[in-house]
Amino acid sequence: MLKIILADNQAIFRAGIAKVLAVEDDVRIVAQAQTVEQAMVSIEKFRGSVMIFASSFLPETARLVTLARESGIQLVVIAESSESPDRYLSAGVLGVIYRSVDSAELLRCVRRVSEGLAYSQDSRNAAQNPDSDDFVGARVRDRLTPKELKIVALIVQGYKNKEIAGLLGTTEQVVKNYLRNVYDKIGVSDRLELALFTIHHRILAEAAAASAAAMQQAQANPPTGTAG
Repeated sequence: MLKIILADNQAIFRAGIAKVLAVEDDVRIVAQAQTVEQAMVSIEKFRGSVMIFASSFLPETARLVTLARESGIQLVVIAESSESPDRYLSAGVLGVIYRSVDSAELLRCVRRVSEGLAYSQDSRNAAQNPDSDDFVGARVRDRLTPKELKIVALIVQGYKNKEIAGLLGTTEQVVKNYLRNVYDKIGVSDRLELALFTIHHRILAEAAAASAAAMQQAQANPPTGTAG
């Protein structure tokens, strides 16, 4: 059984990668860290795992490599499109992928790294599709309403329709209607395809995450009435 630790402060990407890996019978997500402290605890607790971490989330590569070696952890970094894989490979990180990685390549990387072998996604392919040139993601983002973006974020994070209805203050049937519209606009047929599409188009994922965050903040700080 391949044990996977996901370490990224962007919940929508963690959830999307988890959905990709969770469909494999021999892969188990043992931890999802959204803080550096949680990542360090996971390294100590889940020895012999593969950790997939975002370069911007855990930037102290040398220290991370040292801790990982002590716990028998193999590392896969999600690098930015402008970063060279050599920087990480020379530091002892076995796997280098980018946000643009597709599900098949992600699985190839994880399996190879779990065997103690290096794997690097071609940085030239990642550079050909920088976030600023993601016309597909931008077009889909602009076609979705703010409420649809919130639903996309919540779906990717693993919420069920009933839970989403509670968060949005509506009914489960209304959520289903919204979700059908989202599927039609994006061209996907189910939750997994929606998650895959979203994590492959960062510009869409960030817009969805921002909408969900704004909703959560509004719920945490409801407007107060004024005396008449």
